[in-house]
Amino acid sequence: MRARLLEATVECLVERGFSGTSTTLVSERAGVSRGAQLHHFPTKNALVVAAVEHLSDVRRDELDAAAAALPTGRRRTRAVLHMLGDHFASPLFVAALELWVAARTDEALLEAVAPLEQRIGRETHRLTVELLGADESRPGVRELVQATLDLVRGLGLADTITDDARRRRRILDQWADTLDAALATSGKDDR
Repeated sequence: MRARLLEATVECLVERGFSGTSTTLVSERAGVSRGAQLHHFPTKNALVVAAVEHLSDVRRDELDAAAAALPTGRRRTRAVLHMLGDHFASPLFVAALELWVAARTDEALLEAVAPLEQRIGRETHRLTVELLGADESRPGVRELVQATLDLVRGLGLADTITDDARRRRRILDQWADTLDAALATSGKDDR
């Protein structure tokens, strides 16, 4: 029952946004009584905070599964970037984005969302470093990885307005070439 409530909450966040998500709507969608929903989550914020935690686990598992299927070799960077681009254009990212925006003006929600998103950000950064084979001990590499993550998040944000998949692919293909060249040369001049 708890899992159904959390899944229904994420679905409502994607479809209706934070302000359009209510505990009544969530319990209806999950197929549970309002009393059962209130037993598990007495307030909307309690429900949303639990959904944030659930969402972070789902997002991590989704990224790990996609990373395991990546090819090796010459076009790996391109594949990594497309994997990240798809992740940040997914419904899970849209739900997370709804929570970020709501947390900006809701102190209780911010207290729950901020630490989780910081943890997710660190995990995603670490995974990206690993997948790219980037050596962050070399000057500028950490910044390149972070710029990559900021780029894919921004492209994901653009995708919330309109389907931006074709433009995203072209941008990420160009960035893959740029990133490969930068990672190959970074550190050569710092000796």
